[in-house]
Amino acid sequence: MNNAINQPQTILVLGGNSDIARAIVGELSSPALKTVVLACRNAASADTTGFANHVQVATVTFDATDHAAHAPMIEAVAAEHGDLDVVIQAFGQLGLDVADDPVAAAQLATVNYSGAVSSGLAVAAQLRKQGHGTLVVLSSVAGVRTRASNFVYGSTKAGQDAFATGLGHSLHGSGANVMTVRPGFVRSSMTEGMDEAPFTIDASVVAEAVASGLKKGSSVVWAPAKLRGVFGLLKYAPDFVWRKLDN
Repeated sequence: MNNAINQPQTILVLGGNSDIARAIVGELSSPALKTVVLACRNAASADTTGFANHVQVATVTFDATDHAAHAPMIEAVAAEHGDLDVVIQAFGQLGLDVADDPVAAAQLATVNYSGAVSSGLAVAAQLRKQGHGTLVVLSSVAGVRTRASNFVYGSTKAGQDAFATGLGHSLHGSGANVMTVRPGFVRSSMTEGMDEAPFTIDASVVAEAVASGLKKGSSVVWAPAKLRGVFGLLKYAPDFVWRKLDN
């Protein structure tokens, strides 16, 4: 359970090699943090370095497409390490070249959306049982309004975002919470080599926004914060303008 000044003691990362998630863990790190559990498709591939010396780092196997395994895995982590204070849903794929491949597009949707649903519900059940804890869902501004250049990916993030916000409403009054995070383009190993978009940020900016949002009890966080206003306007831009912006 979070300590008296709301610092987490146990953090679970679904997608344990995510640069953004690791930055978030670093931002949330304090003397109170005891355990970080990195959940990866191949647990042996998890990078367990870079964490504070006093933190126990454990690894578990997590495959976003193995929906039946999600609830047992969450239950096993909680049984071994205690209540989960923060769970970061950070797995996902970009899938920039799947628009002409129905099978690859469906596989992308299975990872980014179906995996988010099954793991999110499993986490919610545990947090509800505990009566506390926050699921941090890394969504994307790509889901606010999908673009022709990455509409399959954008649609998966739109689904994940809608699921996360609805799940948060369903947990109201339980003591558990969901915080949906909508970053713009983030410099990371996933985006390395890609052309940067306006308002590009480092993972540390997302981490700071998440930490601030957790302290405030926010249900939605944008990173950088100015994107809230930008997409508040772009969401209603005429289609011909939106298409032009995507060129």
